[in-house]
Formats: sequence, structure tokens, C-alpha cells
Amino acid sequence: MRASLIQIAVDPDESVNSRRERAASLVREQRGADLVVLPELWPVGAFAYESFAAEAETLDGPTFRAMSEAARDAGVWLHAGSIVERAPEAVLDGAADLYNTALVISPDGALARSYRKIHRFGFDKGEATLMGAGDELATVTLPDAVLGLATCYDLRFPELFRGLLDEGAQVFVVPAGWPARRRAHWTLLAQARAVENQSYVLACSTAGTHAGVEQSGHSIVVDPWGEVLAEAGPGEEVLTVDFDLSKVETTRDQFPVLKDRLLGVTAPHR
Repeated sequence: MRASLIQIAVDPDESVNSRRERAASLVREQRGADLVVLPELWPVGAFAYESFAAEAETLDGPTFRAMSEAARDAGVWLHAGSIVERAPEAVLDGAADLYNTALVISPDGALARSYRKIHRFGFDKGEATLMGAGDELATVTLPDAVLGLATCYDLRFPELFRGLLDEGAQVFVVPAGWPARRRAHWTLLAQARAVENQSYVLACSTAGTHAGVEQSGHSIVVDPWGEVLAEAGPGEEVLTVDFDLSKVETTRDQFPVLKDRLLGVTAPHR
């Protein structure tokens, strides 16, 4: 499987529309990849809280339309990172208005799956107060793999990844807007999630700055043994890596730690 992680830089002087066009162009350049991944909230910036409401869009809004066309043109599965979603149901039932929502688009341009981020960052401010929490785990079945979806701060919660494992995930895809000052945690947690679930982790962060918060970059691909297969630098970059999906089954067979789980739901031994 070939994956391309587009570590796009968020520049506060670049308009959202311009960045959409640039991201779409970068996606089109990845023809030949099986899966392309963009970071969390790249249209607006993960820490640009004051812009969330103004830049919110529906699932079929301008970011989806631009990414749908790009995925179709490139013939790739596209994890289009996440958007600030304005939920139509909020008007009807008093639910949260905004969500941090990831979009996965098939090679024919259709929305294959969306995922509302469950763990919101900020404690008593920012995303945690401005956005609703998702309440559903999300997986996507590709021709050769099952993807488990998580977003940024989710990476700190291993129980979410166990849930995705039990739904058949072999590859965790984690778009993020991770701050540079906590980059050591980013690498450590990506490797931990890979090792404990014997799965691949594809973690795609942003470069640049979000509302003055320097981003970590250093997107990373980790294999089921915890080995780093590829890692980007701090700036804008496309990280492309080929990896062997059969290593998931091989690892789980050679070191069948998952069958010894005693707490919670036990994943079937593969």
C-alpha cells in the first residue's frame, strides 16, 4: 500500500479559498498513491478558534467539493483531514452547532465516511467549549485494508484505539494540528498506539502556525512493531511511504499479545 501524507503549512496570510485550491493541487499530484491524508482543520487552522464559526461548513460544503474533485482526478482514497462542520441537525434538536469533523472520500469522489472528533482539546476553553463531541467510532473499509479514524487529541486516549481495533482496524489514520512544543509526545504516542494494537499508524500533522501556535510538523508512519518507517521534517512536505499490510497479520500471529486481553472486549485472534 502506498500512502502520501500532505503536511500542509497553514499561513495566516493565506486565504482559506487559496489554501483549498493549493491542497487540491497537492492531492492531484499524488496519483499512484492508494491513500492520501491531509491534517486536522487545515482550511482554518486548529488553533484559530475565533475563525471557527465564520469558516464552518456543512459536510457537502466547499472543502468537500474541492477535495472530492481532487480525489476523483487523482484516483485515490482521500482522508481530507477535518473541517469545522456546522451541523444541520443543531437547528432541529438543540444539539451542538459545530464539530471537528473528518472526511474520507472514495476514488469516485463520494463521501465514504465522516468522523466527528470525540476528544476535544482545550480543557475549559477553545475547541472543548466551541465544539460538540462526537459519539461514534468510525472505520472505513478500503479494498485492501480497514482504516480506523482518530483526530489529533484522540491520540492520547488508548481506549478509542482499542475500540477501533475491535471493529477490525488495521491502519489508524490520525490527522492533527499538533503544537511544536509537545512534539515528543506526538512521536511517542504514535508509536505506542501502533505497538499496543499491532497496527500501522499514519499520523499527519500541519506545518506553519495556527493563530500564533507553532505546529510540530513531523508527520509519521509507524509499523505494527513500532518501527518508524518514515518521518517528515518541520516544514511543508509530502511524505510518501510504501508499506506491507500483511505485516499486521504476521505481527499478530508471531506475537499474539492481543489474545491475552482480559479487560473489555477481546479482539479475535487473526
